[in-house]
Amino acid sequence: MKLTQAQLAKYMDHTMLKPEATAEMIDKTVEEARKYNTASVCINPYWVKRVHEGLEGTDVNTCTVIGFPLGATSTASKVFETKQAIADGADEIDMVINIGELKGGNDQAVEDDIRVVAEATHAEGKLLKVIIENCLLTDEEKKRASKLTVKGGADFVKTSTGFSTSGAKAQDVKLMREAVGPDFKIKAAGGIHSLAEAYDMIEAGANRLGVSASVKILEEAAKQD
Repeated sequence: MKLTQAQLAKYMDHTMLKPEATAEMIDKTVEEARKYNTASVCINPYWVKRVHEGLEGTDVNTCTVIGFPLGATSTASKVFETKQAIADGADEIDMVINIGELKGGNDQAVEDDIRVVAEATHAEGKLLKVIIENCLLTDEEKKRASKLTVKGGADFVKTSTGFSTSGAKAQDVKLMREAVGPDFKIKAAGGIHSLAEAYDMIEAGANRLGVSASVKILEEAAKQD
């Protein structure tokens, strides 16, 4: 597989989710996203307004995380966070499922949690990605979570927060692709540090990549253009 730097950049949610991120670090992430024209900048909700303003005049989206990183907040809290983030300028919402309810077999609770956030997101014409945190799930649970994401009306299913025991794996992306079919979108995130790893995820079926090492990977891609 070979993409140009510009093509690969549009797969990337350029990410800065560190809890210790300062305004300076956030602004640097925005500057990098503007330079390389990534798909989005993904940050914690506190920084949405600043990032949205920093990306003005570009087609780089503002992406934020909801119920992050554990997914164990109430649905009402997730909806409130979503509405506030969109009001602040978010174009894309990445929410974490209720992992405990999935593992406990309460699929209806998981689906309902997704659906209500999806409705709040879509009411404003924005995109919803659903993080299922694969490293905590069995293969059966990964498939079930992926299918519940589709049933709940989201736009993407996403592998990982990047804050648990491990991040994206190509094998998991393939498993998710089998579960959701050829058309539903998948985001691979967490632990993608090289051009080879980025290509592995895309070849496995990922439509978007959550990456903090975007600059390194895109510079690597430029050498191959």
